[in-house]
Amino acid sequence: MAASQAPKKAGVFDIRLVIALLIGGYGLVLTIMGIGFTTEEELKKAADVNINLWAGIGMLVFAALFMLWAKLRPIVVPASTEGEGGE
Repeated sequence: MAASQAPKKAGVFDIRLVIALLIGGYGLVLTIMGIGFTTEEELKKAADVNINLWAGIGMLVFAALFMLWAKLRPIVVPASTEGEGGE
C-alpha cells in the first residue's frame, strides 16, 4: 500500500510568478530607459512627464505585489489519487 502523499505547492509553475517575471522584466527595461535614455524632446512631447520612468516603476510595484501574493498564499496541489484503485 502506498503512503498518503502530502499536498504540494505549485512553486515555479504558479502562473502568478510567470506574470510577475514578465511584467517585472518589462518594468525594469522601462525604468532604465526612463532614467538614462530619455531626452528633453521626448519629455516635451509628454508634457514634461517621464512616462517610461513612471510606467516602469508602476510595473515593478505590480510585479512585487504579485510575487508577494504568490509567496503569502501559495497554490496547493492536491495529493494524487493514482494507484489507489487497482494496481
